[in-house]
Amino acid sequence: MQRILGTVRKAVTDYKMIENGDRIAVGLSGGKDSLALLAGLFRLREFIGLSYGLIAVTVDPRFNGADTDYSAITAMCESLGIDHAIRRSELGEILFVRRQEKNPCSLCARMRRGMLHDMANELGCNKIALGHHRNDAVETLVMNLFYEGRLGCFQPVSYLSRKNLTMIRPLCLATERDITAAVRKEGLPVIEKNCPADGFTARQKTKEWLAAMEKSEFPGLSKKLFGAVLRAHLSGW
Repeated sequence: MQRILGTVRKAVTDYKMIENGDRIAVGLSGGKDSLALLAGLFRLREFIGLSYGLIAVTVDPRFNGADTDYSAITAMCESLGIDHAIRRSELGEILFVRRQEKNPCSLCARMRRGMLHDMANELGCNKIALGHHRNDAVETLVMNLFYEGRLGCFQPVSYLSRKNLTMIRPLCLATERDITAAVRKEGLPVIEKNCPADGFTARQKTKEWLAAMEKSEFPGLSKKLFGAVLRAHLSGW
């Protein structure tokens, strides 16, 4: 976890993500990235010299029409003294029954983020933290280039004027490998994915393509692409 804390501290400092008095809603899906994010921001307060509040927020997509059991991550939040707000939604019904989306990920992400933003506003937060990491940034760069023909990525920090809310990504410098190792070592309660599209998405294909390119022809490709994003100051990096 020390390596994750180091990258979180660097991201928060370099991009001025957090200020004294902030009330931060932490998007907590129950996946490894969001759990590492919550644990990292909680521990960061011990030594970064900033005072800020945290509240965990979860949108349940209710895939297959059933409520997701979040009791394990609620218990984790309680052990840290952090409130955990859950909003049940009809995302699963909308995406897979009513609309029968073949490529639901983009719409699902937009709708889920919108609900998280609303929750953050209702809970009096001025910032929302999401668990996107360095590998996500590289995959987004490649997807934007190959699928949309444009150079772009998500931003480490972005202001949402319509919601009067600042979105931050404190894990943006951390690798997925380090996050996976930290979550396993800490024994954090990962909730298994139950999305019907899991494993068949454009992002998964991009992840597999990058891994294949690194193994066959271009060692260190992801690291080089991320370096290019930084050197070009692309999308606020």
